[in-house]
Amino acid sequence: MKGILSLLKTKARKPSEESHDSVFFTTAFAGQGVDESLLVPWEARAVEVGAKRLPKSRGGKLLQSLWGKDKYMAHLDQDAVERMERFFEFAAIPPNRDVIRQDEYGNFMVVLLTGTIAVDRVQPWGEQLRLAETRPGDILGEMSLLDSGIRFSACTTLTDCEVAVLSAEAMDEMMSQDPQLAASLVALLARKLSLRLRVVSARLSENQR
Repeated sequence: MKGILSLLKTKARKPSEESHDSVFFTTAFAGQGVDESLLVPWEARAVEVGAKRLPKSRGGKLLQSLWGKDKYMAHLDQDAVERMERFFEFAAIPPNRDVIRQDEYGNFMVVLLTGTIAVDRVQPWGEQLRLAETRPGDILGEMSLLDSGIRFSACTTLTDCEVAVLSAEAMDEMMSQDPQLAASLVALLARKLSLRLRVVSARLSENQR
């Protein structure tokens, strides 16, 4: 994680230099030895779940409102969130659809804008554990986007949901076009992720007692 932040900050400190297209996030899975055929991009998942595109005007307003109330994401001011909106895709998803599946490789993260998504994990001994039922503003799948690792849990819509999706390609585009914004986003995602992992770890430990 420190390596990611270091690279982003380095790019942010050199705005006068010629900008080169970043491939930091899009090539990370190959660097981990992940076969490209195993990678599930948002475009493929969107078709599977029957996602319908939302107008950026609606999605952007929802994102601004939710992040403005979030303890961590509120560090991004309105101008920053507005600049970030163009890197997101916004979609509506019906209930009972797997947006993310456990043990797959995916190169996108999801911000829940409306509705409820269940986060479940099947334990090695076969028990299915409900880790959370998320609420608007929660972020899902950012771990795999940041570290190119396998998905830890499944995320399934319980209701009609509206989401904002950020892909690895969009993160690379943000790094090239607005590196300071990308650095801020990654730092905040890492902070929120660390907090959530501590909560999940405590939950799993309690369940094993």
